[in-house]
Order: sequence, then structure tokens, then C-alpha cells
Amino acid sequence: MTVTVAAYLAAAAGRLAGSLALSPREARLEARVLAAAVLAVEPVWLLAHDTDALETGQIDRLDAALARRLAGEPVAYIVGEREFYGRPFRVGPATLIPRPETEHLVEAALARGGAGARVLDIGTGSGCIAITLKLERPDWQVTAIDLSAEALAVARDNAERLGAELEWLASDLFAALPGRAFDLIVSNPPYIPAADPHLDRGDVRFEPRVALASGPDGLATIRAIVAEAPAQLAAGGWLLLEHGYDQGDAVPALLRGAGYTEVFLERDLAGLARVSGGRSQRRI
Repeated sequence: MTVTVAAYLAAAAGRLAGSLALSPREARLEARVLAAAVLAVEPVWLLAHDTDALETGQIDRLDAALARRLAGEPVAYIVGEREFYGRPFRVGPATLIPRPETEHLVEAALARGGAGARVLDIGTGSGCIAITLKLERPDWQVTAIDLSAEALAVARDNAERLGAELEWLASDLFAALPGRAFDLIVSNPPYIPAADPHLDRGDVRFEPRVALASGPDGLATIRAIVAEAPAQLAAGGWLLLEHGYDQGDAVPALLRGAGYTEVFLERDLAGLARVSGGRSQRRI
């Protein structure tokens, strides 16, 4: 039986919508993304060749990818990459999947870092924040740290492919940085409460739990960063943190309580709390 590109995509979208409770639009998009990756073509090729017949081997590979998605595995892990700030970043089970919400953290950093800024990215994961900052501001000196050697390997690979030169260090927060001072510290730390039921649903089931959850209220890592960062910030340096939509009161309060000045909260396009930050009063 001949199966055309269009017929396969329609059937795949139907199965995705039924099994994963996706909207028809979301299901069609995921089907196209998976097919383009498996067939090693651009998505537009699928439209131009929708009446082409698929070979048996192609169908087998498409079925294998579709089965992984139907089992709940994130599309980004199946295809091996996700776009962030207009650039493709490789991802895998050792890293979080870059999300559009984190671009607000990048924007906040770009708005506050000066010429030649010394920048630290805590918990870099895929490297999407640190690499993006370096590519957007080549004059910045960017250091990226992560506790996971596997994540750092992914980040280094992304930097090499995208042409960004950064310093990479394995470190548990600031442990590997004694005596260092930065003008800007950024982080998308774990901020979900450890018992949150959402951790066992959807894509996040497949992402590294250590990069998602932090203590009973989700604020354990943020508290540690807020407390320790002043010793690593130059005079007037900024600490910027991504956090949960329901932490828009708690995180600014932590910053104020630790003596940061010019504390701010930024919301995303949906009006949800997304990024908070403050400025160090330290004098060196």
C-alpha cells in the first residue's frame, strides 16, 4: 500500500492529538517537526512533496520517532535540538529543554550589562543563556558553570557549533569560583517544589529532576544563590533570576532581604512573573 507524505502526516497528527491531548494545530506542527528531522529535510519540503510516496525504510523510521513521542518523550529530545533566541541548540536528557520564557532572562541581562562585562551563568545546562549572551555581546567575558559534566559537554558542543568562546567550569554554585568577581550573574535555577505533581506529567517527566525541583517550596537554590552571590558580584553588579510564575512576590522579597538594591520584577507577554533581579552594594 502506497503511503504519501501528506497521508502519513495526517495520520500521525491524529494519533498525537488523541494520545497527548494536543490541539489539531499543535499535533500537525509536531508531526511536521518529527518528519522533517527523521527525513533530514526542511519542513517546507514536506509541503512541496506531499504527494510523494514514502519508502518502507522511511516509514519505519518515522514510526519509531512517533512511538517515542506517543510515549511522552519531548520532541526536542527526539530530534535532538530546540531553537532559542533564533539559534538551534542541541539538547539531550542531561539538559533542560530551552523555553521561550527564558528569553526574558536574556533580554534582562542584555539591558543591564555594560561594555566588557564579566558574566556568570549558573546551571548553564545546554548553554543557551551563556552562549546567547556571548553571541549578542562579543565583548563580554562569559563564564558558564554546571554541576553536571554531561550538561557541560552538551553546552561546549553548542558553543563550538555556534562559534562562541566561553569559559566552562564544573561547579556546585560558586564552589569553583573563590575570589572571582562578576558584573552580572544570571541563572535559570531549579524552582519547582519537589512534591509538585506537574513533575510527573508531560515533557518534564523526561528532563533532569535536579534542574527542575528545589526543596519543599522550590526556592532552596534561589535562596542559596541570593545569599552567596554578593561575595561574587563587583560593586553595582546585577543578579538576575528566572523563577516560577507564582514566585513573583517571594523572589523580590528575598533579594530585598539580602540587601540588594534596585530590585525589579519582569513579567512575560502573558503577564506572568518571570524574572527578578537586584543590584549588589558591595564595594571592592
